[in-house]
Amino acid sequence: MVGGGSGSKMRHDHIISAKQLSRADIEAVLDHAADIAADPSAYADRHADTLLGLLFFEPSTRTKMSFTTAMKRLGGDIVDMGSVESSSVKKGESLADTVRVVEGYADALVLRHPMEGSAKMASEFVDVPLVNAGDGAGQHPTQTLLDLYTIRENAGFDDLTIGIMGDLKYGRTVHSLAHALTNVDARQHFISPESLQLPRSVRYDLHQEGAKVREHTELDEVLPELDVLYVTRIQRERFPDESEYRAVAGQYRIDSETLKAAKDDLTVMHPLPRVDEIAHDVDDTEYATYFEQAYNGVPVRMALLDLLLEDNE
Repeated sequence: MVGGGSGSKMRHDHIISAKQLSRADIEAVLDHAADIAADPSAYADRHADTLLGLLFFEPSTRTKMSFTTAMKRLGGDIVDMGSVESSSVKKGESLADTVRVVEGYADALVLRHPMEGSAKMASEFVDVPLVNAGDGAGQHPTQTLLDLYTIRENAGFDDLTIGIMGDLKYGRTVHSLAHALTNVDARQHFISPESLQLPRSVRYDLHQEGAKVREHTELDEVLPELDVLYVTRIQRERFPDESEYRAVAGQYRIDSETLKAAKDDLTVMHPLPRVDEIAHDVDDTEYATYFEQAYNGVPVRMALLDLLLEDNE
């Protein structure tokens, strides 16, 4: 697949996992996003009459709204399945049938689903581009792309030391980002309670890919070394056992006092929504980058949609 106003190229018809993205794929999207961010008006009519189908089987604010904004800023529009309760899914329709039906209405699809592996399965039933917007505790590749864009803009990709803290077991943003960071010069430190450490399968894949990985139970062991601190919330909805959630909720919280031990140019990120893992007194510091990170979802998703759609129009 070829696309993008700056000659950018990608190799994929669907975006399912960060594992499929090479350094060249990542640079193609990020470079194109930077071009779009510099002059968004130049892309205002690029995909007029294009429709993006949104199929969100789980709640979403930033991902859903930024995909909607991205498509409209490219001159297109969206068709939205709406809530599960108001759709034929409530009547027992299978995911395969749902995506095949919506494919007839749209030029590309964005799918969020609670079942890990759902996006991969759904992509096998459609011919239009399909983007995984989160499949359970699996992958969230477009979040990873906007995370990488934010990291590159603030800290660069050379000699990078990044700490990823919080829910590493159920956090799909963590799994996606960790895989993608194997494409750049990065040392990865994972900070979590023992019950929320990286899944063995993710750890194995990272080692196979030659990643420089260390695991910790305390942030202060590594904070002074970090260029980037990526904080995630403890995801209540991912826990099979409520008592397991309560045992770790509220741990690994940072505030401005915590960050006194950090480098002056530390970049603090969060995929949002946050609960109490980053205190509000961090918001007004120079460390805070998470709202900029959320905004970056628009140019990055504009770039990705542009690249995916060009060969399908």
